[in-house]
Amino acid sequence: MIDNKLKKFILKEANDRCKGTLVSTLDISFTDVGETYLVAEMHVTPKLHQPAGVLHGGATAALAETVGSSAAAIFSKKENQMLRGVELSINHVRGISEGIVIAKAEPIHMGRTMQLWKISIKNKEGKDISFAKLTTLTINQ
Repeated sequence: MIDNKLKKFILKEANDRCKGTLVSTLDISFTDVGETYLVAEMHVTPKLHQPAGVLHGGATAALAETVGSSAAAIFSKKENQMLRGVELSINHVRGISEGIVIAKAEPIHMGRTMQLWKISIKNKEGKDISFAKLTTLTINQ
């Protein structure tokens, strides 16, 4: 059971770990965690646009991999092991020029060495922006 104290701890650790990385450059922050999911938000500004003036698919992919890999680390990492994303597949269904996109990672398969995550990315109104699938691999350090 994830109570409020544990939730705050996990979110703080996840956000602190990303300082000075691409995650902070893209203004991604972790906002919610539950028993089997992790949520992150990204502010859509012109610095994340493609030349056509909408959110760049690469930024959306980085958000998906960030929340999926972080969820895998939170929910399945064991001592002396590390996780790596090995495949990301993403489909973009709606463009967005401003606002916030919200990514939620949920497990499809949680194997001993391989995990499969689905990541849904929506706007604040709950409209679909993108869908992603991330495969992660657990390896010994």
